[in-house]
Amino acid sequence: MNLEEMKKLIQMVSESGVDRFEYKDDKFSVKIGKNETKVISGAVSAAPALQAAPQRADVAEVKEAELEGTPVTAPLVGTFYEAPSEGADPFVKVGDKVEAGQVIGIVEAMKLMNEVESEVSGTVVAVVAKNGEMVEYGQPLILVK
Repeated sequence: MNLEEMKKLIQMVSESGVDRFEYKDDKFSVKIGKNETKVISGAVSAAPALQAAPQRADVAEVKEAELEGTPVTAPLVGTFYEAPSEGADPFVKVGDKVEAGQVIGIVEAMKLMNEVESEVSGTVVAVVAKNGEMVEYGQPLILVK
């Protein structure tokens, strides 16, 4: 299945009354849901709508935390989302404990949702990226101490 076929499939499911769709063949498998989309070959979720950031570190806190925290960075250029969907709690907030491999946010690139996992364990000392804003490759999203 090429990219254009995938786009048509997603659009058809979005416009239909179907809540979930699953397709498998010898080469790949795809699952599409109105609130959750996963492609086996890569992590994809439904686009979270923009929402107000519940807890944001101010610039002074970020500068102080940068001296002591380990950044979890954006793996690609795209739009950062801190929650899986509109109205949902953010994946992480300041003070939360995170484990290596835990999802801390989503970066949308070319209509694909890519889960961002923490590479380190510790406590979130700052959420640097703002929900719904563009991030660059390597840009810090959160800081973990």
